[in-house]
Amino acid sequence: MGNKIAGIDVHKKVLMVVVVDAHAPESKPERRRFSTMPGDLRRLSIWLKELGVEEAVMESTAQYWRSVWLELEPHMCLHLAQAFSNRAPRGRKHDFKDAERLVRRLIAKELILSFVPDGDQRIWRNLTRMKLQLIRDRVRLQSQIECLLEEMRIKLSIVVSDLLGSSGLRILHALADGETDAKNLALLGDDRLKCTEEQLVEALTGRSQPMHRQMLALDLERLRLLDEQIGKLNSLIAQAMKPHQDTVIRLAEVPGLGIDSAQQIIAEAGLTASTFSSAAEFASWVGTCPGKEESAEQNSSSRSAKGNKYMRRVLNQAAHAAAMSKGTHFQAVFRRLLPRLGYKSAVWAIAHRLCRLVWKILHEGIRYIEQGIESEPKLLIHRAQHLAKQLRKFGYTVQITTDNRAPA
Repeated sequence: MGNKIAGIDVHKKVLMVVVVDAHAPESKPERRRFSTMPGDLRRLSIWLKELGVEEAVMESTAQYWRSVWLELEPHMCLHLAQAFSNRAPRGRKHDFKDAERLVRRLIAKELILSFVPDGDQRIWRNLTRMKLQLIRDRVRLQSQIECLLEEMRIKLSIVVSDLLGSSGLRILHALADGETDAKNLALLGDDRLKCTEEQLVEALTGRSQPMHRQMLALDLERLRLLDEQIGKLNSLIAQAMKPHQDTVIRLAEVPGLGIDSAQQIIAEAGLTASTFSSAAEFASWVGTCPGKEESAEQNSSSRSAKGNKYMRRVLNQAAHAAAMSKGTHFQAVFRRLLPRLGYKSAVWAIAHRLCRLVWKILHEGIRYIEQGIESEPKLLIHRAQHLAKQLRKFGYTVQITTDNRAPA
């Protein structure tokens, strides 16, 4: 820890900065107020360098800490504190006092610090999180389209497994273009649909108004734009992570994970998860380990901490998929835990194991080796072909060989 430490209380328009001597924390600190405009941020950086500040700590105030961090990052060691760990006693809050308290609690190691990745990883995070938001918008749009079809008294989602699949989209575009005859619309369905032609005609026999068709056309235009942007983001993510293709493939080989989830994990945790010294520390950061509320030697709650919500979501989905993967170690563990813990807790236990496995694969650079029941060779080949297809879709170059497949 350096001799002089800066504490920065971050707001949208202003910064309250104090500089404290770490070896004489009771001495009067230097105080100064800056605005958050680019020119003032440069003056802040010059002032701190003139004072010989080598370390600074700031609160994670919404998104407003980012510009301050980027300005100071090349010149000193920075810490980002979670705001609730620097709360003041009620009735004693003051901006400069908050900044001083940040420094004093940092020296006393009483702050909860956030993990801030390096520049490349921050770009990966922005790309993957933007893609996640677009996917959520697409799911929301699908619900809106289905709601509109209900008003048109068209039950297409009952007879078609995927409303926005190839058959569903052809029918929806024809509806938006003004086609109202149920038989003509039914002819646009694919031969592979599980419903009969009579069922499809009955589902498409509704009463649509011109305004309904115009609204449907607008929804379909939004859907096209979302699909284009998601495809563009897929290309950008694959291009950004192409030098680390081997790491993506090693993660994607784990049951329950795939190319998309592997990219999200790398974006959140880093290429080697080097910030976390152990799998237990990594699981604690993610929020998959059991919590502890102990008093008088009695644990009143084992509820997990919140952790990183993006990693929790990916691992929760991967745990559901791994628990249903035939012949895998995770399926065997899930079936053993299911009678004792119940479905939700058993799935969460699988998510915890996946989390520790992810850390080991990233940290030690190893590959996953299946230790479950021996799988059929056809299943292994199908898994390898599916992963290769996903990789090519995302823009990677891959070739299947016998050596690349993990032994059962």
